[in-house]
Amino acid sequence: MILDHLEKAEVIQPPSWLVRNTIYLTRMGSECYGTQLEASDVDLYGICVPRKDIVFPHLAGYIEGFSTNIPHFDQWLQHHITDPDGKEKTYDIQVFNIVKYFSLLMMNNPNVLDSIFVPLNCITHITHAGNLIRENRKMFLHKGSWHKFKGYSYSQLNKASSGNRTGKRKEVFDKYGYDVKFLMHTVRLLYEAEMILSEHDIDLQRHKEHLKAIRRAEVPEEEVRKWVAEKEKFLEKLYEESTLPWGPNEEKIKKLLLECLEHHYGSLKEAISNPDEYKILLKEIKEKCEKAGI
Repeated sequence: MILDHLEKAEVIQPPSWLVRNTIYLTRMGSECYGTQLEASDVDLYGICVPRKDIVFPHLAGYIEGFSTNIPHFDQWLQHHITDPDGKEKTYDIQVFNIVKYFSLLMMNNPNVLDSIFVPLNCITHITHAGNLIRENRKMFLHKGSWHKFKGYSYSQLNKASSGNRTGKRKEVFDKYGYDVKFLMHTVRLLYEAEMILSEHDIDLQRHKEHLKAIRRAEVPEEEVRKWVAEKEKFLEKLYEESTLPWGPNEEKIKKLLLECLEHHYGSLKEAISNPDEYKILLKEIKEKCEKAGI
């Protein structure tokens, strides 16, 4: 795994337990969207399962709202990591606590949601628990995605016309008068929103040719902005008509999370209580008593 390679080379400094407890790692950015035009940094997104006392601090004697210095971990990130093998690659890495990751998926955070819909050839590491999440990725989709994706899309649109750039991005901005990459992501996000609302799925590379044309500045900025305005009207109507649920199925998603944790840790009986288990037991006792005439 890339993380193991980079840790052994001492160019990354994650928590000591993180690499061996990473259950999913994928390349993100232009590579997963099929829009790369030149060599660039490799963006990696991952999911890890922290130590059990971080996920369940009460096991270590901590009481939420009372104890101080409760172990906490949301995510680890490190930027501009140079590959020590001289492959002229640099990495930007972000690895999430599985609980935080599920929370962001439930909110349909676009970047995190995309990370479980990447093409298979972008996945660099996956365990059984990671595969459970990947196989159930459509479970997280709901109509609230439209609000998230619309917000992200218009943020990208605003950035496309703002200045304050350096390096190659500044050269491109000065050449065309706008940032082609931000404009491309504006369109990409709206395409994704359309697929979620209409198909309940995401194909990250379906519209790559249109997106690459925008990135190459082959589509005039005004034409793109007109397309965005028309697509927004269409998506507002589609949002009302979509048969997706209005929000996430929290119970179903929680069950998946616990299944992933149980596969990684083993039994969770000492960590959580299961009220349904006691209900079933009481029902069985009642039926046996009735049969015995008690």
